[in-house]
This record gives sequence, C-alpha cells and structure tokens, in this order.
Amino acid sequence: MNSKNNLIVDLTEEFAIDIISFSRMLRMKNEYDLSRQLFRSGTSIGANVAESQHAESRNDFIHKIKIASKEARETAYWLKLCRNSEFLPENTHAEIKLNSIEKVLSKILSTSQNIKKQNQINN
Repeated sequence: MNSKNNLIVDLTEEFAIDIISFSRMLRMKNEYDLSRQLFRSGTSIGANVAESQHAESRNDFIHKIKIASKEARETAYWLKLCRNSEFLPENTHAEIKLNSIEKVLSKILSTSQNIKKQNQINN
C-alpha cells in the first residue's frame, strides 16, 4: 500500500514529531523516565502504522494496526499523567491529535476485520 495521501500515516508521523518535541521539553524539566516512556510509545504508533503499509498479509496488517492502537492507549496514559500532575506540563494539543488517531485506527481495524470475515465466508 502506498503511503502517499494516507491519512493515518500522515497523522501518526505528525504526532510523532510533536511527541519528540514534547519529550524534549520533559527532559529539560529533568523528567527523564516519563520522557522516555512517552517518546517510545508515542513514536511507536507511527512506526507500526508505517510497517502495516507493507504487511505480508491481511492478518499481518491487522496485527500491526492492533499494536499501533495499543501504543496509542499507552501514550494517552502518559499524556493524562502529565495533564493531571501539578508539576508537569500538559499537552492538550497532543491529546486531541491522539484522540483523532485512535478513532481512525479503530475504524481501520473494524473495516479490516470485517473484510477478513467476508473473505472467510466467501471462500
């Protein structure tokens, strides 16, 4: 699948760039552990979406999208900790973007699983 003009690829790449910047800000506040966790999960979403674009099969595609979705949930957790902490910066903009990404991933997953089921019925 070509990633040109692919909404989820574009969203997750833009999000990863935002997370890189936010992680840097956290490191500047000496929040190294949180920064590392957020960096890893936040950039992993796009990495798994990118891998899904070259999946070997529909099952492989679904698996990679599921991993991206799990990483998105983990990232949401770290961003929520920042928002609810008294001494950490929050990033509402990233949370809004992540919410959009989670919705798109959910739709992709649902559609892919439905196509898989239809193919199994027809075969």
